[in-house]
Formats: sequence, C-alpha cells, structure tokens
Amino acid sequence: MLAATIRDSMEDPESAETAPQASSYPLDGWLERNQFRPGLTILAGLILGFIAFQGVSMVVLLLMIAAGEGFQSLVGMDPGTLVETYASEFLIANTIGQFLGLLGFGWLLARLHTSRPAQMLRVRGTSLRLAVLSLVGLVALFPLVQWVGTLMEGLPWPESIRNFEQVQMDLLEQVLATDLGFFFTLFTMAVTPALCEELFFRGYIQRQSERLFSTWLPAVLFTGIVFGLYHMRLTQAVPLSMLGVYMAYVVWVSGSLVPGILVHLLNNGFAVALGAYIAGSETLSLQDIEAMEIPPLVIMISAAAFAMVVRTMHKQAPVPGGEATNEQAKDL
Repeated sequence: MLAATIRDSMEDPESAETAPQASSYPLDGWLERNQFRPGLTILAGLILGFIAFQGVSMVVLLLMIAAGEGFQSLVGMDPGTLVETYASEFLIANTIGQFLGLLGFGWLLARLHTSRPAQMLRVRGTSLRLAVLSLVGLVALFPLVQWVGTLMEGLPWPESIRNFEQVQMDLLEQVLATDLGFFFTLFTMAVTPALCEELFFRGYIQRQSERLFSTWLPAVLFTGIVFGLYHMRLTQAVPLSMLGVYMAYVVWVSGSLVPGILVHLLNNGFAVALGAYIAGSETLSLQDIEAMEIPPLVIMISAAAFAMVVRTMHKQAPVPGGEATNEQAKDL
C-alpha cells in the first residue's frame, strides 16, 4: 500500500521525481507583502507553535477530565497516579494539540507566505528508491545515535536537569505501561508526530531556514538542532538533533516530506514497540536501553554504512544537490 501511494503521488507534476524547483510557489501571502523576514518568522513560528501545541493540549485535557469525573478527582493526586488514571486522555490531548498546534499552525503560516502552501511545505511525492534509502539510512544511523546518547548521558549534568528528565521518563514509562492498546499508542506516539512535527519542522521551519541561510547545509543543520532542543531533554539533545538533521537532509535531498515522515514514523514506531516490550519486562527500563553500550566495531560499521547510504541518496537526488540548490534558495 505504501509503495502504491508513493507511486501514485509521483504522478503529480510538482513531485520530486519531475525535478521541482524551489521557486515553484509564489511569495504572495500577507507575511511577504508586509516584508516579514525569515529569521523573524522562524522565531515567532517556534514560539507560537510551542504555545499553540501546549495550550491546545492542556485545554483538551482539562475539558476531558471535567466532562468525566470532574476536577475534584485531581485533588491530592500525585503525577504518577494522574498519568496512570488519565493516560488515554493525555495521549488524545497531545494528539489534538499536535494536529492543531503544529500541523494546522504550520499550514496556516505557510498560507500566510504563499497561495500554494503545499508546494512551500514540500507536500509532494518522491521516488520509491529514495524513500527506501532514507529508511535504510535510519537503520544504519541507529547505533551511532545510541552511542552518542550514551556518551551524553554519562556527562556530569546538574542534578536539577537529571531530576527534570527523570520525571519525563517516569511519566513516559507510566503511559507505556498502561494498557491502552498497541495501535492506539502507535497512532498517538508515532503516526501523529511523524505527520505533525515533519510538516512543522521539515516543512515550514526548514523552508524558512533555507531562505535565511541561502544555502542548504546550514539550513539542514539548524532545523535538526532546533528539533532536538524542542524536545526539552538536554542530556539527549545531541542524539535527537542527529535524527533531526538526518530527517531534514532526506527531505531536502528528495524535495518531499514523504521520506522525513517515513523515517520519523519508523523511529517512533520502533520506540513504541520497544517501550511496550519494556513495559512487560520486570528487569528492563528505558534508562537501561539508553545506557546500553555499543561495541566499537558496530559503531564503525554503522558510520561506514550510513555514509554510503547518504552518498547514494545524494547521487539519486532528482535535482543535483536536492531541491533547494544555492541559486534556487536565493530565489525563494
């Protein structure tokens, strides 16, 4: 089904396979007419997107609690019990928050730049070859990300940061330990972020970053680092940024959000499956997985395989260097 969807989308004349141009959409929106610069729209977009996402999620959660047992049920309830009691409400609220606060808001921002927001956000198909290569690249990157994560975890972080992140991990483990159904958890924690975060970060933020830097590499690095920091886990900001940079690269090199969505979906889907396995284990925890040591040979093989995949993708790009080459980016 996935292959058929990708092939069907390739029939779009704006698809990556037909060598789309970065200037394929008019800059005729309200933000452009009023000369809002890319740096300002990136900063405002990140701040307002975070507020919209968190605000919508909180409002939806409170409304669901009020419609159920009422706010009096929250009195004296500790965070762990709160998550266990309202785990499904938390995930539903988070999902609605992402669709409205990230995906919807990202589309609105793009619409304020152009009358063709889909083209600006790279909502178009890609080749099956590039889609598969992007997933292979993620598999090759996994050991490197795990290794860097272990190194970062071993640094002497302040106790306040470790306590803050421990609360996050405890709440996540509590959600995964609650029997909500695997596919419900997969949709809320894997499918939803893959769609919403990709459109917002690799769609809007990356496109504006390319305009800001006028070349693809700093834009890809910036988008990936911002994505890593956006998750508010400082001890894991570097490995998260590595994943963010890779997803930004596959979107740029293919000229399509599809590879980024697929990579994001595979990464989060694997995490959900692993979390479900850990939840059923009496000996494993998420911290144990993050602290797992990777043999040096595996790291070297991983780095070599990843480099080969990236090189192949770069050569397979429908436009040399990807959609937004230096000269094209200047025309954005």
